Amino acid sequence: MEFREIIYEKKEGIAKVIINRPARYNAFTSLTLEEMHTALRDAWVDRKVGVVVLTGVGDKAFCTGGDQKTKDDEGYGKGGAAFDLLDAHGQVLNIIRAIPKPVIAMVNGYAIGGGHVLQVVCDLTIASETARFGQAGPKVGSFDAGFGTVFLARIIGEKKAREIWYLCRQYSAQEALEMGLVNKVVPPAELAQEVDAWCREILQKAPYTLAYLKASFNADTDHVNGIGAMARHALELYYKTEESHEGVQAFLEKRPPDFSKFRK
Repeated sequence: MEFREIIYEKKEGIAKVIINRPARYNAFTSLTLEEMHTALRDAWVDRKVGVVVLTGVGDKAFCTGGDQKTKDDEGYGKGGAAFDLLDAHGQVLNIIRAIPKPVIAMVNGYAIGGGHVLQVVCDLTIASETARFGQAGPKVGSFDAGFGTVFLARIIGEKKAREIWYLCRQYSAQEALEMGLVNKVVPPAELAQEVDAWCREILQKAPYTLAYLKASFNADTDHVNGIGAMARHALELYYKTEESHEGVQAFLEKRPPDFSKFRK
């Protein structure tokens, strides 16, 4: 398989899906997500694969969400993809949860916005000490009211999840570890080695037991799929509002957004 915006590797039972847009801090387009979905489907059906690693190229960013430069007054366009960004993002979140194999997020820098949601839904997260976590939606006229909120709250608690979304602050890897958002934090030079060690430990386990366990863990929050679908429809409409336009325009102009007129 040939990809333009990701790198897909398989070796010794480990599949790696690597977002390859470092110039844009590994922000994704519809095509990025479509390619990720294709790779994850391949990892699903390949019986030699026992664990999947999701990461980004370089040491600056894991993923920083949707590429704001691809957003216009109607929302995010399809570009060269078959699906628009919102549908494609939902499909990737669903397959990360559904694939009957553990998925490990290897967070090597910024995990922000939709990129943060990607690591939230992964089974495990191992982060570099230089990693940064957070949401940005309310700052740029966007939101994720599915797994990005409900599942996040299940992991770290309602109060902290609301703080993350309402204030749009960024959190260090150590803070993420303390709130239960990640499983382990290591020095940057040790990140790949640590993830590989976790993968090899997982590969020593009975594969069908892991599949059943993952399905069991997911059962408690599978209802969020419906909430997420409703939220994507609402977000598609919201992207056409002046409030949303102010958020993205401020981001592109590198200035603070002025949402004051929308409170009148």
